[in-house]
Amino acid sequence: MDRQGRSILYHYTDFQAVDGILRQAQLRVNNVLRMNDSAEMRHFMSRLCAAVVQRLEDGGDGKLAWQVKALFREELKKEYSAFAACFSFHRDDAAQWERYGNRGRGVCIAFQREYVERMATGALSLQMVFYQNDMAGHPMVEVFYNLIKGGADLAGEEIRRAMCDAWACSVSFKHPSFRSEYEMRLVVSPFEKEELDIKPCYHVSKERIKKYYPLDLQSMCRRAGIELEDLVTEIIIGPDSTQSVAIFQDYLRDHGLNRLAGRVSLSDCPLRVSI
Repeated sequence: MDRQGRSILYHYTDFQAVDGILRQAQLRVNNVLRMNDSAEMRHFMSRLCAAVVQRLEDGGDGKLAWQVKALFREELKKEYSAFAACFSFHRDDAAQWERYGNRGRGVCIAFQREYVERMATGALSLQMVFYQNDMAGHPMVEVFYNLIKGGADLAGEEIRRAMCDAWACSVSFKHPSFRSEYEMRLVVSPFEKEELDIKPCYHVSKERIKKYYPLDLQSMCRRAGIELEDLVTEIIIGPDSTQSVAIFQDYLRDHGLNRLAGRVSLSDCPLRVSI
């Protein structure tokens, strides 16, 4: 699929989240370590370690390879926070509805990728998700190999920064079995607090407390020179939703989103999960 065919990003979610995005102009980025693919960041780091170790062992640097294993073993005991909002290039997709669209009862919001990219500045980045197990060709392998071969202090600043960069890369990595999701992520990587000018919020439920970062879409749109209604190109009501299109359109008009009211449609997906 070429860039033109990837110009729209589809965000599958529920009606509560849609109310936050459209009425409150707030997009939440949630902790990647608490998503359904919570092991992926650590899986990336483990595979990265294996690739660096293999490169060193192939060059006869067994002692350095052992030190790298120890370095990553300690690093994997830590829990870095990274937060993301997830998008797919798949429109009205059964698997996306089932996994992320409240089992087909939710909503899919279509965003203009060009504008999301324009809004992703500072601590925000829009990253394509990569699906691979073999890290031999990943740029971070070369970074670590060169630092270690160059005699960098394994407890020093250069290695620490490389680890931060590696964790940031891990946010956009998923196991190859998820390849069909064809995903991009809007990522907040607050590894250095001074780089992040967004205050965290907490959602308290009966079972747990969840941390998230609320992105102010109105401010982000203003900085990008657009309006919220320019950002959203389409709103699709899920295939198993009981939501009335007319009432949803009234909701949008009554909250000043008149242009969006004409972009609401029902899913054509045959997914039906109700009993």
